[in-house]
This record gives sequence, C-alpha cells and structure tokens, in this order.
Amino acid sequence: MNRRKFLTILGSAGVVSALSTAEVKAAGGTHTFPYYDGSFGVLHDTTRCIGCRECEKACNKVNSLPQPKKPFEDLTVCDTRRRTSAYEWTVVNKYEVNGRQVFRKLQCFHCNDPACASACFAKCFQKQPDGSVTYDGSQCVGCRYCMIACPFYAPGFQYDEAFDPLVQKCTFCEPRLKEGKLPGCVEACPMDALTFGRRSDLIKVARARMAKNPGKYADYIYGEWDAGGTAWMILAPAPGAAAKPDGAMQALGLDTHLGNRPMGELTYGALGAVPMIVAFWPVLFGGAYAISKRRDAIHEAEKEAAIKEIKNDMTYAVNSAAHKVAETHGQAAADTVREAMSEAMQDKGGHN
Repeated sequence: MNRRKFLTILGSAGVVSALSTAEVKAAGGTHTFPYYDGSFGVLHDTTRCIGCRECEKACNKVNSLPQPKKPFEDLTVCDTRRRTSAYEWTVVNKYEVNGRQVFRKLQCFHCNDPACASACFAKCFQKQPDGSVTYDGSQCVGCRYCMIACPFYAPGFQYDEAFDPLVQKCTFCEPRLKEGKLPGCVEACPMDALTFGRRSDLIKVARARMAKNPGKYADYIYGEWDAGGTAWMILAPAPGAAAKPDGAMQALGLDTHLGNRPMGELTYGALGAVPMIVAFWPVLFGGAYAISKRRDAIHEAEKEAAIKEIKNDMTYAVNSAAHKVAETHGQAAADTVREAMSEAMQDKGGHN
C-alpha cells in the first residue's frame, strides 16, 4: 500500500467517525443543558433607557475592569456601534427606530442553552441554576470556539495577555446573586430600564406592559424564544404601523433570524466530536511520521545499492584495463595502472 492510499483511507475513516459521532450526539436529547424553571433574568426596556452609561460604569466597578479611554460621562461614545470585549463586558449604543433615538445595552445574553458551553470541549462554561452562564478559565486552552459559536458575539479574548490569556464576558454578577444582591448594572440604572426577576415572571411583566400601553411596544419580546431563549430579554418601541414587529429589533441591531431552536444543539452536534478528533490527531500524524521515516529508509537503501553497483562496475573496469596492459606490457605495468586507477576512484568518491 502506498502512502497516498494509506492517507486516503485513514482520512476517510476519521471523517466518517467524526460525522457519526456528531450525528449520534445531535440525535440525542432535545436539549444539551437542563432548563431551570426558577432561573433569574433581566428585562431591558429600551423605551426607558436614556443612554446615561451608568450601567457601564457599575459593571466596570463591580468587576474591577480597566478604566475606558473615554470617561463614562462622555455620552458621545454611544454614537459608535461598539461591541463587548474582554475589558468592556457591557456597552450602550444608540440606534434609530421609527425616527426616534433609542439606546440599547449589550452584554452576554446568558442563553438557556448556551452555544459557548456546547462548543467548549474543556467545559470552561457552565449554565447555572440561577440563570447565569459562568466561565472557569483554569482549563481554558484558548481555542476560542466559544467566540465563534456565540450568536451574540459576547465573549472577548485577552489578546494583550501573553502568558495566560482568558476569555472574558458578563458574568450576570453571579457572585452578587449568591449574596442576594442585584447585578451591578440593574442596581445602578436610574430609569428602571433594567428589571431583574424570575425569567418566567419577567415575560409576564413584559406582556403586561405591552397590553397596558397599546402602540408603544413592538409585539415581540426578544429572547423569549430567540436562540432557544435567553436570560436577558428586550422590549423595543413600536416600529411603526407599516413595519413588522421584528423590524424594531432589527433596527436595534438584533438578529431575529436565529430561530427558536437552542443554539447549543447546533454547536454540540458539530463540535461534540472535537475531543475524539483531538485524540485521533496524534494517530494520524504518527502514521504520517512513520511513513516518512520508512520512505527515507528505502531511499537510503536504494542509494547504497546504487553506489555498490557503481563500485562493482568500476572495479570490473579497472581489472579489465589492467589485464589488457599486462598482456602487452607485463604484470608490473598492469599493477601500476591498477594502482593509479584505484587512487583516482578513491579521490572521485571522496569528492562526491
């Protein structure tokens, strides 16, 4: 079997095995994480938000994050469509909905079935009973699959940390929740734009506000079902009579095409085979290394055989020439010719 055929068979076996593993895991239970009926959440009413950035300031203080380049009192930063990062776990941006300026807070949505946790084969991310999605970097290998998997682009990576870079994001102030306190951003909001409570209760609160204020809100609670449901949910102002309810969410930079299926199920099926592939990889490269070493050994053996054959041919040529000289000039002359030709052969071989 030649090397190409071997690698083809080996690669095909690996792909089939990986796909089979993915199919089995994807076909498993309907959910990859338990749902906690009593979990907490936050309802962000964008009709109340004034873009004061007090939530950003509180998040920065509570989590001991580096101070931003521009102070929190500078509200012009909201004009730029910012994303969360490893050092900015929550940001506020300004949008326009139906001709009106609207502010929206961005942070980790703490999905019911988090794609980041499904994608992490090191199990650094965990969905907690309180609704938070937490991160333990002690086992993190820096693969950043979580960043790729997240449909909300929430996790950030410490690219400037050379020795121990970590993935960072909003923690839902989980340490504060354990102490019976509110998340820092919720506590700091002066306009009650952020409401904390049981997720199931928050959905009722949102529905009640929509029913009490006809025409004020879009008929859409973002996060109720999107991506399988999230702990953080959003109310948006009505987009206008002619616009669809999801138009307001899209105007706020929210993806309304994520579907209702938990994102974790999608990433779990595709990335669940990663540990098997990681384990299989050394076998693949070990086989390739063995093939390479065998090829080198064969090459050396062929080279030695060729050199031996050339030496035999040259020895035969020397003996033949010496024999002819001996017939015409005697044995002494033949010995001289043989000696001279042998020295020439050695010099030639040494130069090669």
